[in-house]
Amino acid sequence: MSLVAPQRSAPLSAQVADQLRALIADGSWPLGSRIPAEHRLTEQLGVSRGTVREALRALVHTGLLEARPGDGTYVRADSELRVSLGRRVAAGDLRDAFEVRALLERAGARHAAERATADDIAHLRALLDARHEAKTAGALERFAEADFAFHRAVVAAGGNVLLTELYEYLTSPITRTISESAALHEDGGVHARHSELLDAVAGHDPDAAEACAAALLAEGQAALPTPDR
Repeated sequence: MSLVAPQRSAPLSAQVADQLRALIADGSWPLGSRIPAEHRLTEQLGVSRGTVREALRALVHTGLLEARPGDGTYVRADSELRVSLGRRVAAGDLRDAFEVRALLERAGARHAAERATADDIAHLRALLDARHEAKTAGALERFAEADFAFHRAVVAAGGNVLLTELYEYLTSPITRTISESAALHEDGGVHARHSELLDAVAGHDPDAAEACAAALLAEGQAALPTPDR
């Protein structure tokens, strides 16, 4: 996506902010990347430096950008929804995030069993192997990432793009629930139930797939630390 000069029908800074937001959303400005300097944006957009500065300030305020004095401005998040959800989880009970995760994964497992392709199932098998390898190696961070990747792939195999995107918005709180629940201390039965979930998806059995997802989530939720009251 390329930048264009804003029109005069709306505040210039708001139009500039919308364009910059779109560059983040479509991946033109990837997560963690440093965006062009203010003077460069001013040249590309044909607006004043003050207008660009105001637009950048607005995106910093929403959490999409991070200003680092003496260094530049970096992409911090690709969605304001992701930022908002992360803040809500940080300020609230982790169990709220787990309940939302449960709703999405149960629906995702059912849809996956109905719609998964042979390629989807092969991908899930590879991810489950990676999960087991990380657990065996005792690598907590890699394990949490591998577990999330497996469950995300189950949801994605259902073919509902909006459901998958919503699940991805919860990446941070979901990986946190993984890290703070059973994680590396899970018993062998939990890994076996992951295999059962995969078998249910491969066997195109929606009821069994949803039941497996529900059982896994119930065990994980029970293992979460009790919040201080």
